[in-house]
Amino acid sequence: MKTLTTSFKSILCIALFLVSFTIQGQEEVELKYLGTAGWEITDGTTRILVDPYISRVKLGTGPGISPKDTRKTVNRTDAFTSDTKTIDRIITKKIDFILVHHSHFDHLADVPYIAKKTGAKVIGTETTCNILRAYGIPNEQLYPVKGGEDYQFENFSVKVMPTIHSALNNKHYIDNRTYNKIPKAPLTVAEFIEGGSLMFLARFKKHDVLTMGSMNFVERELFGLKPDILLAGVNRSQLGIYKYNERLLAVTNYPKIVIPTHWDNFRLPYGFSQQIGVEQKLMPFKEDLKTVSPSTKVIIPEHLKTIIISEK
Repeated sequence: MKTLTTSFKSILCIALFLVSFTIQGQEEVELKYLGTAGWEITDGTTRILVDPYISRVKLGTGPGISPKDTRKTVNRTDAFTSDTKTIDRIITKKIDFILVHHSHFDHLADVPYIAKKTGAKVIGTETTCNILRAYGIPNEQLYPVKGGEDYQFENFSVKVMPTIHSALNNKHYIDNRTYNKIPKAPLTVAEFIEGGSLMFLARFKKHDVLTMGSMNFVERELFGLKPDILLAGVNRSQLGIYKYNERLLAVTNYPKIVIPTHWDNFRLPYGFSQQIGVEQKLMPFKEDLKTVSPSTKVIIPEHLKTIIISEK
């Protein structure tokens, strides 16, 4: 019996050593697509969320709404309410950081609940931080930025770049409004203003992930960056940007992996087909990149599915 016990202890020690070695030596990064511009990304040590919009409310009426969606219609003048049941079902791990590109509802509106739930540190514009303060998120969790910052944390670093929003409304969109004071909560959908836009270079142990929250960018802010993974904004508004694909891939040094983001119909809940978006937006983008950057691998994301990238 003593021999068996000793043998069991030896096997257990070896197993624990192997598990420890695997975790410490992990070179993978896992990316789960949350829909819209939202992601959950981890390298096994640090776990971040990017623009986690999970409620996916049934916004207004029109071609983006399915007759099979029996949920209550939400208008832009309605106070936004997070779908906490769905969030609790999907966000189950400890979150270290939340990166917010800008303050529109489809990027920020679920962050107050998630920040309270997880205690994660939030990096975003002054407008983003003031909206979160309105919902009771303490200053200790908030890192207001404007672009140009490059912050080192314990096992993770993030470079912040200023950028511009997608060219909406046939290139007539512009919104210079900000919240330099704390607004009154709860905010309506429309009160989630842009408040300035950002991009992030999230540096993990073995991978650099460049994130986009819109279908636009400022070329000079990206010079010198060499991400191996690019979360590229892909939607119809990119077609109004001069040589969008060519310029984006060139200025980011032709990343090894490109994953489209912000391409889906966010008015539909999880489980509804996104095939129209795949066929009309993603497949033409993927086909174009065969010419623009033949060595780049384009991965088509699916809602709540995890993409594992091992090599850099």
